[in-house]
Amino acid sequence: MDSRHVNPGDIFVAYPRGLQYIQSAVSAGASAVVVPDEVLLDQVDCGLFLPDYEDSLWQICDELYDHPTQSMKLVGITGTNGKTTTAWILRELLEHLVKQPVAYIGTLGIVLPTGARELANTTPYVVELYNLLVEARDSGVWGVVMEVSSHALAQKRVNGIQFDAGVFTNLTQDHLDFHNNMEEYEAAKWRLFSEFPGIVGCFNLDDPVGLKWSNRFKSKQIPFSTKSRAGGLSGISSKISVGEIQMALSYADTTVEVESKLGGSYNVFNLVSAVAALLALGFSLESIAEVIPFALPVPGRFEAIHNEKGIGVIVDYAHTPDALSKILEAVRPLTGGRLITVFGCGGDRDSTKRPKMALIASELSDVVIATSDNPRTENPESILDDISAGILPSVEYYRITDRIQAIKHGIGLAKPGDCVVIAGKGHENYQIIGREKVYLDDRELARDALAGN
Repeated sequence: MDSRHVNPGDIFVAYPRGLQYIQSAVSAGASAVVVPDEVLLDQVDCGLFLPDYEDSLWQICDELYDHPTQSMKLVGITGTNGKTTTAWILRELLEHLVKQPVAYIGTLGIVLPTGARELANTTPYVVELYNLLVEARDSGVWGVVMEVSSHALAQKRVNGIQFDAGVFTNLTQDHLDFHNNMEEYEAAKWRLFSEFPGIVGCFNLDDPVGLKWSNRFKSKQIPFSTKSRAGGLSGISSKISVGEIQMALSYADTTVEVESKLGGSYNVFNLVSAVAALLALGFSLESIAEVIPFALPVPGRFEAIHNEKGIGVIVDYAHTPDALSKILEAVRPLTGGRLITVFGCGGDRDSTKRPKMALIASELSDVVIATSDNPRTENPESILDDISAGILPSVEYYRITDRIQAIKHGIGLAKPGDCVVIAGKGHENYQIIGREKVYLDDRELARDALAGN
């Protein structure tokens, strides 16, 4: 896909937005160029035109790379929130169950036995994705756990992959800058369960869309719930703290008590989602219970910044209304003092969620500090104007554009017993200003502020 990476003998795939790179790919030694428009064949002697571009491309990749997903187990996880944590937990639990390496592809990049690296997209485009799957297969992994975004499903990036299990977490507002409405967004997600034969569906019954899909799905499924023992898998918590969860897992006629080093109420849901996928892959509940203690917190997801000041500090990736609501609802009962929330909203993205997130932060926090997330090419002050419109007048509110200063101020306000939630960027160690990536890590900033730096 990238002409800069073409070597002699390679096939270069020219996406519609990358047509200007055809000649540089040929100059680099491409043996053929795949083009999306028949007119372009006149520009290149070694061109191949695909009439049904998206459908044909994955078939070429699958054939060329000798059907990489046939020799591995594949689990796809889709939904608005919880994909990354569920996938990360699932990969860790699988490695302890099968005693072999398991790959991960998603928001945190790609993780292989040979190491980890970042990716440009949660679910890469077809050509890159198939190259990654080949790399995973050739590295000797037992299987791959991957996040499957709505963009990827709508653009047919994962077509041809033989998924053994699929997990649906939930559906709340997000990506309406890409999908025209929630109906299109839902339809894109449903493709994972309607167009991939043989997939075992794992549906969240606590979500109305998950319940609807469970009733609609005609093949084998493992429905799950954290609220009810009716049908499928249930996970009912008995104790939740910042760093521990105790709960009872029940499936069929079996119930097991488990303890996890993960904290927060919504990690109960993430754990149960991962367990549902393991059941779908054929593991017993008893064997799953034995490895639950090995699941560790995901970087930037409900990540506690430990300190000696008696202040709770949580860094989390929450960047949607639902995710922000979940993290604050999880932290509130664990906080003896005030809940201080620092958050922002990304630029060049769905602006309708900004006042919604502001309202949620106002209702669930004692102090709200609105700041920049990734402003991108949008004016940061305009973003904060949209956020400010949703802030309740009853909450203590600060508007601080500079994220470094906002985090410093939030932690500076905190007293023993208070908790500061820094939401929006999680594991990301950069901020996108204009078109530039500037180094910035919320976790480092929080530690610096706690140390008085």
